Amino acid sequence: MRRFLLLGLLVYGLLLLGLLTLQRNALVLAIPPAVYLLAALIYAPDEPRLRVQRTLSARQVAPHVPVHVRLTVRNDGAALEELTLEDRVPTTLTIVEGEPRRLLSLGTGEQVELAYTVSGPRGEYEFDGVRAQASEYLGLFRHIRHLTLSDHLLVVPEISLLHEVAIRPRRTHGFAGPVPARRGGPGVEFYGVREYHFGDPLRWVNWRASARHERTLYTNEYEQERITDVGLILDARQRNNVVAHDDSLLEHGVRATAALADLFLRDGNRVGLLIYGWYLDWTFPGYGKVQRQRIMRALARARAGAGIVFETLDSLPVRYFPAHSQIVMISPLCPEDVAVLRRLRARGYQVLVVSPDPVQWEAPTLSGKQDAELAIRIARLERDLLLRRVTRIGVRVVNWPVDRPLDQALYAALGRLPQEQRTLERVL
Repeated sequence: MRRFLLLGLLVYGLLLLGLLTLQRNALVLAIPPAVYLLAALIYAPDEPRLRVQRTLSARQVAPHVPVHVRLTVRNDGAALEELTLEDRVPTTLTIVEGEPRRLLSLGTGEQVELAYTVSGPRGEYEFDGVRAQASEYLGLFRHIRHLTLSDHLLVVPEISLLHEVAIRPRRTHGFAGPVPARRGGPGVEFYGVREYHFGDPLRWVNWRASARHERTLYTNEYEQERITDVGLILDARQRNNVVAHDDSLLEHGVRATAALADLFLRDGNRVGLLIYGWYLDWTFPGYGKVQRQRIMRALARARAGAGIVFETLDSLPVRYFPAHSQIVMISPLCPEDVAVLRRLRARGYQVLVVSPDPVQWEAPTLSGKQDAELAIRIARLERDLLLRRVTRIGVRVVNWPVDRPLDQALYAALGRLPQEQRTLERVL
């Protein structure tokens, strides 16, 4: 429209100049732009009436997995001589193949397809819509429409398969599972000896203990295994997020949280997730595949952030977690966190900390710098002291060098609880 006004003013000015000066040359000069304007008016496009449909090859993928996008556009209105179509792709996605923009002509009832491939890092992405611009060949008249077409793509963290994580919360539920219940009955681990009851299997009879009593039989009792409540806490504070090697420590924490959630849900436990960063993102506890999808969606949104309120763990909403349940925190830890972990233990929670090692993660970036070796040794000593302080308050810690598989670190640090520790926890 602006070009049309400028050309109209030009034609009007030339005509006025020719009439005032009685110069035919000025009148002749006004003829070409006048014809240009007339042709533009004749071929001016109508308001485009388009029908669009977008198809994604997958709605949920792992990071950097290609997703094929197919956009179908059908013209239900008048023929369009020049049509520019542009699919509004989220800026953080990378276009691997093809183009989401095309210039073409589209007749009445015709349709066209745009195909391209995208990939991207972990996150939740929304395709806003399609931008359509119709014009004639001369480019004086344009109609721009924003076609609403919403589609979501969820890029979830990679999930590594974990085999077992030994946890022992104080409270369990009444369904069979893998968690020791601190209660005698059918099970695998030896729990104690009691008098024989009618119906007990003969293979449970403890003949050595029964031989000491003439009229009484004694049977072995095993510890029952049930399901429990597990609360996952992902530390997304900016102060603990070390960025190196074009990657961040938070990404490793997200992947560890996804693997732990997958393991606990596969075992039948009820799992909840709290992402603690510049805000609180709480996923209510639940079971099964639906809960797994909710947790994966929350982890896809996880971002590091700094907030004055959540700078430390003092604002951790403990009331979100059922009493005497198991809490698993994924955090590099800082000295101020010890007091909060102590309060969690005092409230009766069993706490396990999976701590990605920031010293090991950042050390390669300091190699070659002056006094780097001394600085690394000091940082390593400070971290060892911090982990010892956490261990002394009854919190189990897995120091995880992120260049090793998480399953190996968990098994090396936890494995199966030794018999002495299981006996001590039953007494406590």
